[in-house]
Amino acid sequence: MTTYEFWQPIQLSIMIAVVSLVIVTVVGIFVSWWMAKSKFRGKTIVETFLILPIVLPPTVIGFLLVIIFGKNGPIGKMVDVVFNTSIIFTITAAIIAAVVVSFPLMYQSVKTGFQAIDPAIEEAARVDGGSEWIVFRYISIPLCFKPIISGIVLSFARALGEFGATIMFAGNIPGKTQTIPTAIYVAFESNQMGIAWAWVISIITISYLMLFLLRRKNA
Repeated sequence: MTTYEFWQPIQLSIMIAVVSLVIVTVVGIFVSWWMAKSKFRGKTIVETFLILPIVLPPTVIGFLLVIIFGKNGPIGKMVDVVFNTSIIFTITAAIIAAVVVSFPLMYQSVKTGFQAIDPAIEEAARVDGGSEWIVFRYISIPLCFKPIISGIVLSFARALGEFGATIMFAGNIPGKTQTIPTAIYVAFESNQMGIAWAWVISIITISYLMLFLLRRKNA
């Protein structure tokens, strides 16, 4: 195996984790804020659906993604008609899988942070003439900074280590959709223990550094 072939899964995993993290961070912050501040009938049902991927086996998530985004799925058919392409077994599929499995971690962390903010502080800003956007941007977000950072680190680590949903939905195509976890699986199955250990050490190192930085930030 060449050096390039060794680094490909690592680079791809980091890229997928970063792209999914951007999506999860933006969507997660707004959804968490809305859910923390809103009261409506069926809220528990919606929230349960949002965090469901935490308890579902990754293979179940992968199966559902194939059903939804596959060529015969509702979204898959639409993408095929509009763009004349397929999502399944592409890097887009890997990103979608990473977003789905990592979103609940961001949501739980950030929502808890928003709920911990003293409502009186936000209300004081509104009394002083601040719009909801001003209150959200300059009061809520800064006061929720640590939970947001925690959500970012945990979501990145979860996306980086995703295996089950990815291998079912995106496949394991070297140079295209092969991530570190899927590469480790193939290497282990092929009894290439040396390269498997190298990838294992790589993902442990990256994950450890992320968690270490989180601990230092919250210390």
